[in-house]
Amino acid sequence: MHRISRRWRLTVTSRGLATLAPDSKRLPQTYIEKIVQKYAVDLPQGKTVRAGDYVMIRPEHVMSHDNTGPIISKFKSIGATSIHNPKQPVFTLDHDVQNKSDKNLKKYASIEVFAREHGVDFYPAGRGIGHQILVEEGYAFPHTMTVASDSHSNMYGGVGCVGTPIVRTDGAALWATGKTWWQVPRMVKVELKGRLPKGVTGKDVIVALCGTFNQDEVLNAAIEFVGDGIPSLGVDERLAIANMTTEWGALAGVFPVDPTLLKWYDGIIQKLETRTFNIPMSLSIPAPPEHPRLNRRRLKSIQNSPISSDPDAYYSAHLTFDLSTLVPHVSGPNSVKVSTPLPVLEEKKIPIQKAYLVSCTNSRASDLAAAAEVMKGQFVAPGVEFYVAAASSNVQAESERRGDWDTLVAAGAKVLPAGCGPCIGLGTGLLEEGETGISATNRNYKGRMGHPKAQAYLASPAVVAASAIKGYIASPESLDQAALPAYDGLKVSYSAAPTSSASSAADETVELIEGFPSVFSGPLLFAPQDNLNTDGIYPGKYTYQDDMTLEQQAKVVMENYDPTFAATVAQLLPVPASAPRAAGEPKLGAVLVAGYNFGTGSSREQAATALKSAGVPIVLAGSFGDIFKRNAINNGLVCMECPELVSDLTEMYAKGGQRGQGGKDGKLTVEPQWNVKVSMTDGTVSVETPEGPRTYHVKPVGASVQDLWICGGLEGYVLRSIRSQTQ
Repeated sequence: MHRISRRWRLTVTSRGLATLAPDSKRLPQTYIEKIVQKYAVDLPQGKTVRAGDYVMIRPEHVMSHDNTGPIISKFKSIGATSIHNPKQPVFTLDHDVQNKSDKNLKKYASIEVFAREHGVDFYPAGRGIGHQILVEEGYAFPHTMTVASDSHSNMYGGVGCVGTPIVRTDGAALWATGKTWWQVPRMVKVELKGRLPKGVTGKDVIVALCGTFNQDEVLNAAIEFVGDGIPSLGVDERLAIANMTTEWGALAGVFPVDPTLLKWYDGIIQKLETRTFNIPMSLSIPAPPEHPRLNRRRLKSIQNSPISSDPDAYYSAHLTFDLSTLVPHVSGPNSVKVSTPLPVLEEKKIPIQKAYLVSCTNSRASDLAAAAEVMKGQFVAPGVEFYVAAASSNVQAESERRGDWDTLVAAGAKVLPAGCGPCIGLGTGLLEEGETGISATNRNYKGRMGHPKAQAYLASPAVVAASAIKGYIASPESLDQAALPAYDGLKVSYSAAPTSSASSAADETVELIEGFPSVFSGPLLFAPQDNLNTDGIYPGKYTYQDDMTLEQQAKVVMENYDPTFAATVAQLLPVPASAPRAAGEPKLGAVLVAGYNFGTGSSREQAATALKSAGVPIVLAGSFGDIFKRNAINNGLVCMECPELVSDLTEMYAKGGQRGQGGKDGKLTVEPQWNVKVSMTDGTVSVETPEGPRTYHVKPVGASVQDLWICGGLEGYVLRSIRSQTQ
């Protein structure tokens, strides 16, 4: 075993954006790679950013919402006293806006005070959902990279902005230093062909994509949408599609900057230029102040300097989707990986008790207008509650001006404040046990919008409105089903580039930094489930209880998946999880093995900290949700992919030997009486079983991840870096 001194250091000195290498020396890049290159810092001279690279980035903006409070705590705990660039962060309070308790109001007030003290742009509760605000106010803008401490930052890709999620610890690092690390995802090209039939929407596109390509084809990828079908998609439809690339498993979903988008921005800027006048413009009247981000100069800049993918840029996969063959689709129940043509589902007349037109996905003015068109002169069915919340106060004002808002209210809609509300499982109108709901939101995981024993479906605003009127999942009367293509005639294709075998990990060795364990060891626990999401790992009802200690987090870990999990881990641990480890000793604890896409879902970092606090220092899985993996690395929880081990455990202990079916006899957490040792030097996974030893291999973690682990995570790493600057 070889050990080296700590050599990976974060510098906090100011530096401009990376200089692009001369074109003659650069490798071909995708649009996303070019934008990341633009925002990368501290690159070696002539370095061309490609998928798979770990880079330091200085994004244009970083948004946080109700989780700003915990980020403030992290920021202060690492010893930071000033924000590196006060124009980079944006605070938007949007999640728990219905909560008028003294505790929540005090929390909101403290965030506003912090924003004022540091000169940060602040949007209070009621202004709207953060992602919508970032688009409305130009923080998310073409040819830029903007990140957010929320999983639906993918939405910015609808306006040609590379939006990707970060986590709370990243937020604190960005405030303190202006930058953080990012691994550039693999690139996937999604080609949209043809034109949508009348009555089919952008929401139907992404619902069908999630349900059709539901075998992790785009997991942890950055998607670029291309094709002759894009010009016919309005910007609101693009935003809805980009938003739900999160549920599809991607880390970014970006549309091109094309004439449709540029015309949309031109219209917005025109409104801003005349926003202070109720009379025709006069040359004698001074123009209103220029918007700091949405202005002619900035628009002209992207028009004059177009950026696009190189013709020979490399993509790991290429999907095609013929829009002209699509019919309206409905997602669920309780999974975006299941989507059904509306004509098929409508025949079943599935009764509903609640309907929702809320969220950052489909609650813009055009969505409210589509629902209002369906509900004119109609009333919500008896026994159905229909909830409506605009994506922002600006959206609601526009909808009121058009008369659509009044139409919805007159039909019996129950109005909620502009914010996340039921979509995140907070506030009024949640699904109760045994109820069925249909929603225009983005996520229908079990228990997400209320009781775990409720059923949740997703659909377009028009279908949600029609269902609210009829009392069952139904299409609007205006939909001419005879004019639609055959519901089973969807034309799609998928081709993947060759990838190297996972067995190559067996040949790789790394040097270990002093202080990093050479071995992780302990009893194995197997969770035989794919797509085990962060709601299952750490329930949403605890997410915004910011005073939950690590010990309390450990007691509720996996509660929504297996309520007995925490107690099971505690019984297996040879020593308490918090016990100190002498230098050179193995890191002991339960070794959790899970299926594929472990940790998919929201960006709550407690999903990682709760597991680690419970006594799980390492997770082996078929694959990980990237946001979870980022949270894990940032908090010192080691994550490694070992598909062969997952395959063997699935064959022996999963129901029917099949992936994602749970364990035999309904077992949620399997204890196979296996003990595991994972070598951090060469990635050898040695397993002792009652039947004899087994050996597997994983890719060892590099120096960067080791150094973060030694520091206790990114928070400690940044603290060390700040201290080094003052010495």
